[in-house]
Order: sequence, then C-alpha cells, then structure tokens
Amino acid sequence: MYENLIFNVEGSVAFLQLNRPSKKNSLNAALRRELATAAAEIAGNPKLGAVIITGGEDFFSAGADIEEIQGMATSESTYRHSRGFQGLFDQIENLPQPVIAAVSGFAMGGGLELVLACDFRIASQTAKFALSEVKIGAIPAAGGTQRLPRLVGVARAKAMILTGESIGAEEALAAGLVLKVVPKEKLLEEARSLAAKLAALPRLALAASKRLINRGVEIDITSALELEARSIAALATSHDLKEGSLAFLEKRKPNFTGE
Repeated sequence: MYENLIFNVEGSVAFLQLNRPSKKNSLNAALRRELATAAAEIAGNPKLGAVIITGGEDFFSAGADIEEIQGMATSESTYRHSRGFQGLFDQIENLPQPVIAAVSGFAMGGGLELVLACDFRIASQTAKFALSEVKIGAIPAAGGTQRLPRLVGVARAKAMILTGESIGAEEALAAGLVLKVVPKEKLLEEARSLAAKLAALPRLALAASKRLINRGVEIDITSALELEARSIAALATSHDLKEGSLAFLEKRKPNFTGE
C-alpha cells in the first residue's frame, strides 16, 4: 500500500518516514497521496496519541518534485497543485494528535512547509532549512508564506523567503523555528521520547488544546475565549477530566482512557 512512505505504529505512536531517497524525498503526487491516506488513518484511530514524521539523514525532503512543476503549463494547473499541497498540510496540521517533525539534513521548499505544519520540530545538528523558491522565480505556495511568519515573525520570514537562503539548526532554534537541536544519532530517540510523553496524556484534552491554539490565533480574542469556554464545557463530562481530578485529590497516577 505504501511505496514512498514507511508507516509504522509503535505502541500509541504513529511513525511516518518519507522514503524516496533517490529523489531526495521530494514530494511527488504518489508520496502526497500516501501521506494523505496515512493521515486519514491516524486521525481515525483513537489509540494513537502522537505522530512522528521524519525523512532521511541527509535530506528530510527537498520539497516539491521539480519535474511535476515543469509539467504544469497553465495558471489553473499551478493553482490546483498549490491547493493540493495546502490541503495535505492542513490535514496534517489538523490531526487531533500532536505531530512531531524530526529533521535531519535539508528541509527545503515543500519539505520545510511540511515541517511547518507539524506541532513540534526537533532538528539534528546537521539540519538545514530553506524556502528557496524565489531562486527559480516562484514562491513558497504550500503554506510557507503564511505559516513561517506566524511562527518566527514577519522580519525573519522575509529574510528567509525573499533571499531564499538556508539557515542551520542553531539559527533555526534561535528563531523559534525548532524546539530543540540534538546530535544526529540522538534525533529519533529524542522524537520518540517526546512522542511517548505526549501519548501518555489525556487524548481529548490534547486535541482540544491543539485545536484552540491553532484556531485562536486566527480569530479575535473575544471569540477565542468563547471557544475556549465551550471546549472546557465539552470536556466537563469526560471520563478523563473526572479521573484526572480525582487522581489529583487522591495523590495517585491517573488512568486516562481517552473518553
């Protein structure tokens, strides 16, 4: 079923590895379809509490498949290509589970835009990040012009997008693009450790918190606070909130069920 993607379930964690090494893990149509299929499967599995997305040691992903871009002859086909990428990355961003990008080597163009759609980004010391589309007369059109400034601020986003130059792992850390930088050999260990920690937490509260943060930054504060209050009201009758409160009072470890 998956030819361009390695998809494993490790306990309560879904592990996705881009697997087109001969093409530097470029995101062609086949790989994008497999990512979308995997994301739909993950979203529908309440037993999964976290997701890790990674690539190869030298290339997380080189981005869009240039051969596909060269084959687009009209504005309409280019528009559909952009919207297809955006839809896939929206799907990943909107997964109820927290998603961790474990990045080694180059994350370029659409590869970085995939990373931006994740909730957490851990980089190896070898990681390089770039939105270099300007160098071929294009723009980052898979969410890059929108997600990057929301994450690192307008000035830093302009510096990356308008020059097309890459930044290293430490600069990405200073910019707030990544959460942590670790030695290459420790990258997946660090990602799995964070994923296990997240997967052990109550699923409904995690999903609600993620949804509120993602949505809240896009709307006015009054509407966001109303949404927050309605979300906690929806959790009020859940097993996990009752169990968590009782366990706190009884000074014991809670038994969360995701219900």
